Amino acid sequence: MKTAPPAHSGPPGPRRLATPESEHAAPRSAVLRLVGAERGCAEARDFVRRTLNGWELDHCGPDALTVVTELLANAVLHAAPHSAARPSADPGIWLRLSVRRPAHLVCAVTDPSDRPPVYPHTSDPFDEHGRGLRIIDSLSEHWGWTRRHPLGKTVWAMLPTAGDA
Repeated sequence: MKTAPPAHSGPPGPRRLATPESEHAAPRSAVLRLVGAERGCAEARDFVRRTLNGWELDHCGPDALTVVTELLANAVLHAAPHSAARPSADPGIWLRLSVRRPAHLVCAVTDPSDRPPVYPHTSDPFDEHGRGLRIIDSLSEHWGWTRRHPLGKTVWAMLPTAGDA
């Protein structure tokens, strides 16, 4: 039978924040560098599936896969070609998945372009291009982008992790 630790007397010392995860729980942030458009996107989808499975967030898979696919497609189509004009720019595209405030999964793609994402103002649902950010907007609670220093940006989307959301 375990006994309770002795009560602490005197001034309070540094406090450790309690987390719901055990020491052996899977990390709550995972990163993948993508190289090559087609192979990289397939690798990214597998990475998302494996990561969410390890975090027991499989129920977030369909929305997360769609959001990640759209974020990567935008990076490959719009950002990567512009970085080729700057040889000093890192042409890599990075995918990060992380759990924030236990109720949210953040899907983020970092690319070497300084150009902000452009939300289309078209209302034609049959347009071949320009639907990616609309899809991300409809599946996520929030999305946005952050400029990176000295070059690049990160476009992110926050998805709910609650099973009924």
